[in-house]
Amino acid sequence: MSTKLVPPAGAPDPALAQLRSEVRRFLHEQIENGVFTPGIDTWLTQWNPDFTRALAAKGWIGMTIPTEYGGHGRTFMERFVVTEELLAVGAPVAAQWVADRQAAPSLLKYGTEEQKRRFLPGIAAGEICWAIGMSEPDSGSDLASVKTRATQVDGGWRISGTKLWTSGAHHADAFFGLARSAPLDPAHRHDGLSQFIVLLDSPGVTIRPILSMSGEHHFNEVLLDDVFVPDDLVLGTVGSGWEQVTSELGFERSGPERFLSTFGLLDELVRGAGAGSVDPDPRLGAAIGRIAGLRRMSRAVSESLQRGEDAALSASVVKVLGTGLEGDIAELADELVGYGPGDDQLAQLVRAGVMQRPGFTLRGGTSEILRGVIARGLGLR
Repeated sequence: MSTKLVPPAGAPDPALAQLRSEVRRFLHEQIENGVFTPGIDTWLTQWNPDFTRALAAKGWIGMTIPTEYGGHGRTFMERFVVTEELLAVGAPVAAQWVADRQAAPSLLKYGTEEQKRRFLPGIAAGEICWAIGMSEPDSGSDLASVKTRATQVDGGWRISGTKLWTSGAHHADAFFGLARSAPLDPAHRHDGLSQFIVLLDSPGVTIRPILSMSGEHHFNEVLLDDVFVPDDLVLGTVGSGWEQVTSELGFERSGPERFLSTFGLLDELVRGAGAGSVDPDPRLGAAIGRIAGLRRMSRAVSESLQRGEDAALSASVVKVLGTGLEGDIAELADELVGYGPGDDQLAQLVRAGVMQRPGFTLRGGTSEILRGVIARGLGLR
């Protein structure tokens, strides 16, 4: 029996059209009122707490969090619609992105009742920001090789190590820190890992900025020097960190942000081609076709998550194909328009796309690593 890389997508739900229209009207008003300027890769780079709180007031953050925890008890597909519209216009959503995308689902799946009541209402209100404590120096996408150590002490754990490429950590309140809580067994490298809710204002936490080649700051290095994490902030089960983190990566890798980060740039190129200011090129049509296919695949993964299914394999497929497309759009724009000076909207988007291009296929797992994940899922290794 063959393995399906991506589950089939269901028929579009007409009931979602009203929600989509409402979100579009809101975003148009925000742009017209100068609240934000559409950009590239804004789910990672653009923090606007006021805009995040405005989204929360509309009920568009914490949509899938149950009402008993301050959320809105809505479906993954309703959240998918809102996410698509935010990304399509390049809205500044980094302040809530990680918290809403993966921290909340992980807390709902693995968190204690106390943890859910402590963190989920703040996430839904747009008041709690979250980061990701996975990557480390010299580890790349090989999470099983993490060197951060968690040592059990009276009442909790002491954690020491370094996390790298931690986007938004200088704004965030907490992250799930993946650490080795038992000695490494070379024959079972995935055993002995645990996740901890690390409050980033804790003693022993040092956050150092990593500037991009454009001089922008959203990446960080986070040093953990004997940081105390009480037992009530252990996420899930001690020793089950690998299973938990791969589940979390399903949320990280499958969303529309994996193919829509440069959608605004493609949109401007197409508009320019129609107006005669950009040379028409058949690759523009090819990119639109790829977007359409990836959108269907990503929607299918969201439907799978809504059914409570394991989406790790299909999410990896969406991530590999989607981030490849994002980079291709940036490179096509550079070729057609050129990367140079200019203050118009298209020039700014091209610059941002080229600057962000190197990270597209790295973050959330490199394409090389994810191809291995896919091959394993197919039984090829």
